[in-house]
Formats: sequence, C-alpha cells, structure tokens
Amino acid sequence: METIVSGIQPTGNLHIGNYLGAVKNFIALQNSGKYEMYIFIADLHSLTENLAPDKLRTQITTAAAEFLAAGIDPDKVIFFRQSDVQEHAELAWIFNCVMPIAELYRMTQFKDKSERQESNVNAGLLTYPVLQAADILMYQGALVPVGQDQIQHVELTRVVARKFNQRYGDFFPETKHLLTTVPKVMSLLEPAKKMSKSLGKDHVIDMADEPAMIEKKLKKAVTATEGGGLAPGAQNLLSLLKEFGSQEEYQKFSAAEKDGSIRYGDLKGTLAKTIADHFANFRAKRNELLQQPEKIEKILASGAEKARAVAEKTMSEVRKLVGLN
Repeated sequence: METIVSGIQPTGNLHIGNYLGAVKNFIALQNSGKYEMYIFIADLHSLTENLAPDKLRTQITTAAAEFLAAGIDPDKVIFFRQSDVQEHAELAWIFNCVMPIAELYRMTQFKDKSERQESNVNAGLLTYPVLQAADILMYQGALVPVGQDQIQHVELTRVVARKFNQRYGDFFPETKHLLTTVPKVMSLLEPAKKMSKSLGKDHVIDMADEPAMIEKKLKKAVTATEGGGLAPGAQNLLSLLKEFGSQEEYQKFSAAEKDGSIRYGDLKGTLAKTIADHFANFRAKRNELLQQPEKIEKILASGAEKARAVAEKTMSEVRKLVGLN
C-alpha cells in the first residue's frame, strides 16, 4: 500500500478553492482504501508568516475542526499537528546540510513570498521546501497530491532524497506527484488571479461562510465582458456552478450565456444557494467541534502518537546513516 503525505497551513478559514483543490480530493483518497495517508496541520511552516501566538493557536484549532467537519476521518487517516512530532524539524536540519543553497533560491514560492512579505524575508521562507521534504520523506511518502502549480515542490523533495541517498546510501524514495485534476478557482473580484485569502476577504468564499455572507460576496463578483466572449469572471462563476450545482442548472445558465440571455443576478443567486446548501452540514459540524476543543486536541494527540512511532523509527535509521548514532 503506497503512502500519501500532505499538509495545510493554519492560515485562516478554508475556502472553496482549498476544498476543490485539496480537501475534496483528500476525502476521496482516504475513502478509496488504497493508501496509507498522513494529513497534518503544518503549524511549523506557518511560523514564517509571523502570526501572533494566540492567533496561531486559534487557527490551528480551527483548521483541525474544519478538516474533521469536511470529512477527514482519523480512523482512516493519521491526522496530526506537525509540531507534535519534533522529528520533522530534526530531519529538516539534516536535509539542510546536504542541499545546495542554489536549489532553494530558484524556488518560485520563495520569490513570491519574499515579495508578498518584504518586511519579513526570513530564513524559513528559503528553507521551507526542505522542511516540506522532511514532512513527506519522514513517512517514506511515495505520493503527494498536488495541483499543477505545486509540482516544483515535489520535484525538490526528489532532489533532497537523491542528495541524501548519494551521500549516505539508498534510504529515501524519490516521491512522485499525484496530479489532481481540479478546476482552478479564481478570485471573485480579480478573476485573473487564483482565489487566495491574501487578496482580501471579499475575494474568497469560505467554507464556513453563512448563506447571507455568501450571497453578499457573490453580488460583488465581477462578470463584465470586455471585448466580447466569455469573461473570466463569468467563466469562474459558471465553473463553480458546475461543481456545486445540478447539471440542469449548469446547462441552463451555460446556454443562456451563449445566446446572450443570461441574467447574472440570477446566476449569482442560484450559485449562492447551491454553495450554502453544499456546506450546510459542514458548518453545523464545524460549530459543534469548535465548542469541544478538548475533543479536537484528543484527536490530534492520538494522530501524533501514531505518526511519532513511525518518525522515531525513521530518525533512528537516519541518525545511524549520518553518524549521529
């Protein structure tokens, strides 16, 4: 049985782009019964963003609640908080010592994040992919589910494994990406850009948004056509309807768009209802879990115990290979 490893940073509420791009796929993979899966809250990675401690603690709990409410099953997946398994940081340091720094400077995410947080270009931003490699290789991860824009990180994980194996002998696998075919969800207000919390709250629809908030955000969504043809904003809304609405609704609005009779206000109203209905159970479960932080903590601790047993075994071997034991 192949091992899948993936994590997500606790940087705020999950939005529908996260759902279609990652969470929905995680649930399908866990329910397939074909894989051993490790899903973690990447709190060590989030330290690169200089979050206030209390805010980070809250966001870790919220992220865990949202994953569980969405359908991640701790009986099928090893679900844990990254920092509870300290071996991740130890392995990342060992990997740092075999990786040429030039490999890290060419990573596009370092360039992007450095521009986005110019006042906080810390060393963690540069070595972030090495910790990510440690996250994956700790569990001999064979596959990482990613979108097209994240393939570079999996490629770097293979480079890390190769550099280690060349110096100390074959031990780590060369991880492969498991490409997920998902729609690219774009910003509601700037449909040329990918939906992201960093753009602002009105650019995204959170999975936890109440129906009235979803409706309010969609009313502001860009649909205007410039120069004829299907505008990116309208295309984005139709793509969302295809994912969350019925086939009949999608075909109806697609046909209306083609013949010029579409009423975008009607499209937005229909889409608001379908998204709100889709996440109704999620919102209820999320609220219930957030009222029981001790339950969330127990689930994370249990997952960390399982992960740690594997991590300790890996690090025992790694220490011998590099000469620390």
